[in-house]
Amino acid sequence: MAYKANPDDRSDNVEKLQDMIQNTMENIDKSQDSLQFSNEEERARIEAKNERREESIQAFRSEIKDEASARENGYK
Repeated sequence: MAYKANPDDRSDNVEKLQDMIQNTMENIDKSQDSLQFSNEEERARIEAKNERREESIQAFRSEIKDEASARENGYK
């Protein structure tokens, strides 16, 4: 049985990336709320994870710029 590849649909990538940024920011906010109840070890883990989340947000924003540019240029 031959498998047929799905066409590359990038039409909603910008919106998906924006949702990912929003979700990541919400996760940062939730984890900040839990810091007050955390011991020193948990606090260090949460802060390290939030640093990685911030890096992800920057990468998402960069990808949004690329996708928006590709959208304007007709995905060529």
